[in-house]
Amino acid sequence: MIPFSVKENLKADGPLFIFLSLKTNEIQHMLRLLLLLASALLLTTSGHSQKRAKTSSADIYHSIQKLNFLGSALYVAAHPDDENTRLISYLSNHVKARTAYLSMTRGDGGQNLIGPELRELLGVLRTQELLAARGVDGGQQFFTRANDFGYSKHPNETLEIWNKEAVLEDVVRIIRQFKPDVIVNRFDHRSLGTTHGHHTASAMLSVEAFDLVNDPKAYIDQLKHLETWQPKRLFFNTSWWFYGSQEKFEAADKSNMMNFDVGTYYPVLGTSNNEIASLASSQHLCQGFGRISTRGSQNEYVELLKGDLPKNKDDLFDGIDTSWSRIEGGKAIGAILNPIEDGFDFKNPSTHLPQLIKAHELLSALPNGHWKGIKIKELETVISATAGLYLEASAAAPYSHAGGTVKIAIEALNRSTTPMTLNAVRINDATAITTPNTLDKNKKVVMEMDLKIPSSTPTTSPYWLNEKGSLGMYEVADKTLIGKPETPRAFNATFNLTMNNYTFQIIKPVVRKFAKPDKGELVQPFEILPEATASFQDKVIIFADGKPKEVSVLVKAHRDDAKGTVQFQYSNGWTVDSETQNFTIAKKGDQQELVFTLTPPAYENEGYIRPLVKIGGKEISKELIEITYDHVPKQSVLLPAEAKVVRLNIQKMGQNIGYIVGAGDDVPTSLEQIGYTVHIIDPQSIGEGSLDKYDAIVTGIRSYNVVPELKFKQRFLLEYVKNGGNLIVQYNTAGRWNKQFEDIAPYPLKLSRDRVTNENSAVSILAKKHSLTTFPNAIETSDFDGWVQERGLYFPNEWDKAFTPVLSMKDKGESPKNGSLLVAPYGEGNYIYTGLSFFRELPAGVPGAYKLFANMLSIGKDNVKNETNIKG
Repeated sequence: MIPFSVKENLKADGPLFIFLSLKTNEIQHMLRLLLLLASALLLTTSGHSQKRAKTSSADIYHSIQKLNFLGSALYVAAHPDDENTRLISYLSNHVKARTAYLSMTRGDGGQNLIGPELRELLGVLRTQELLAARGVDGGQQFFTRANDFGYSKHPNETLEIWNKEAVLEDVVRIIRQFKPDVIVNRFDHRSLGTTHGHHTASAMLSVEAFDLVNDPKAYIDQLKHLETWQPKRLFFNTSWWFYGSQEKFEAADKSNMMNFDVGTYYPVLGTSNNEIASLASSQHLCQGFGRISTRGSQNEYVELLKGDLPKNKDDLFDGIDTSWSRIEGGKAIGAILNPIEDGFDFKNPSTHLPQLIKAHELLSALPNGHWKGIKIKELETVISATAGLYLEASAAAPYSHAGGTVKIAIEALNRSTTPMTLNAVRINDATAITTPNTLDKNKKVVMEMDLKIPSSTPTTSPYWLNEKGSLGMYEVADKTLIGKPETPRAFNATFNLTMNNYTFQIIKPVVRKFAKPDKGELVQPFEILPEATASFQDKVIIFADGKPKEVSVLVKAHRDDAKGTVQFQYSNGWTVDSETQNFTIAKKGDQQELVFTLTPPAYENEGYIRPLVKIGGKEISKELIEITYDHVPKQSVLLPAEAKVVRLNIQKMGQNIGYIVGAGDDVPTSLEQIGYTVHIIDPQSIGEGSLDKYDAIVTGIRSYNVVPELKFKQRFLLEYVKNGGNLIVQYNTAGRWNKQFEDIAPYPLKLSRDRVTNENSAVSILAKKHSLTTFPNAIETSDFDGWVQERGLYFPNEWDKAFTPVLSMKDKGESPKNGSLLVAPYGEGNYIYTGLSFFRELPAGVPGAYKLFANMLSIGKDNVKNETNIKG
């Protein structure tokens, strides 16, 4: 993994530009390699890819190597994409250690380069991208309850907002569960205030937890189900960046450090460690981490923080027994499994089945313990792969509801010569087929059962979103779920098998198998949904005057013959024509639109509306949001169904707005809410005079970072301004400019990393008489009340005297930042650059943000007559 400062500079356009510039054959090679690696690591992952991975003899051998290593390593950092995939892959695939990444947060506070998901939904997407990354590098994944509330400048602020004690409790819990021998921190716990506060806080928590996990007085409630544990060593994954330069790092005392070459090549897998790491990192697509694979020798350094320094500085596990002798009775198991590894039959792995079965029998007879539970699952997976066993329980539909019924197709196939019997198949101890079936070589057995969904079955949704949390923490009622990357699936099929007169079980999740003509066979999780859900089309509805609006409620059925009512709930001061309407939907998956007429109060007001679905004696207040991307499984998220309604006294000038989409924001929808007609502009279509029809042009966030065509079109944008147009450029990221973007503005303008992260930081108006603060809406400091997550980011810190700074703001203890909103006349028009986070504020329905944006769009139109004018 590259140093963070470099990594962060690459987050947006760096890797994305590299990926976009790849030749077709390079992209195809990258995708082929990814599929091969998914296959190679199938036996050690949960198989999150929708495409089926295939298992080869080399994959089985690689898994047996891991089976024979009894040691664990935990890597700790703050966010998705913070992890060092090179080191995680090295530990998992070279050392063969059971390796996991603990991310304090799910990355909810980041941006999204590939879609509109932000906040909680972005956290769901980034969780799945992390699981996809672990599916490539062979690691496991953990999280705490900490909520990524956005950029933090100091760990003290971070730990206060997070609730330090609660997050520390989670870290201790996860260490006690995973029982790592070695812990490696991504960041330096001693670097207070020099980097993202979340980063430093993650290291501080890890250091403190190291001394608590073995304390029987610490978090006593955990010890009802867990045991104390003492990791052997704690390291900091250091590099030259933390020292300021390569020269300083070379001169540093390294007596307390270890280093090893993580560029190793794996002949069995047909790839190198760095190639695996690159592909793992490339799963973070919403953060622009798609990148070219790297190869060759590369050193990683770790500095010992706690514990003893290994005598062998090439081995993090030196002095730790990682053999089968580590567990009582394990020596006999090792005597069986180690010779299989030494003399593995790549041509016919099934010859090892008798020995594998014997090892399983011995392991099953041992007393219950930490390593027994882990290794018996690994061994069952190896046995299944060695026998060429294909076991599947596939639902006839992608989802059902509590109380419903779904057909389950059972498929069992033995592709080895070893005699085998399928004794029974049971789903959650409720539905079973108990007629034995002989599994002859390559003779498929197909059965079918009706699965009755118990009425008490919970719905499928990310568990950390089930309860209302706080700014810094998610609320999780069931503490046994803390640490898990996702909600455990509701239904699993247990296949009871006899092989060589020995009976054992293999558990498979119930899935939905289907095919698409353009993608082939796909597999997705089987889910439990409410009988019906309802949602508003818009999450924020702006009333720019006192006139009523029709508000559509979309009711979606998740069962056949869905009948019920929707009660329209609303805040004081608002009125609705009809509080309750009926719905009838014949087929599940279909929708019905119900239209309510909502009248706002005569005065400025903010409120909420909610649709309450009543069906079958149940009340459902959640809406279903589906997240679908090719690189992660489809996600069904149930969130409170509501929309914010805002009565504004707002004025605007102009009508037609051209919008160049950047890295994913919902600003166009927000502008339509206040009456603008927004036209999405294809950058390739921009040419001489093509922009003249627009009253203003807006570029989306990070447009110049992620839209390569703009380097050819910038002259037309500036020409549009010169001829009388208004151009509003929303924030781009500093340090990511290519030289061709030096002319982003008509006058010199230098971006920085300046930001104001406290959404409540005081704002003062510098240009009190400028039209941006007076026309057509008077902007007051009170218009900055109620902002969310931050004020803004990546402000310019140097600009030409032609620019007028409009606002000044600062975080506590810092100097004022005056570059959040700059405006300059150019020719007959106006150029505006803003780092204010409108992409967060407008979708959140912040009134002052709407007024200020309307002023930006209206600049220069003070004397224009007969324009559209909306007045409250």
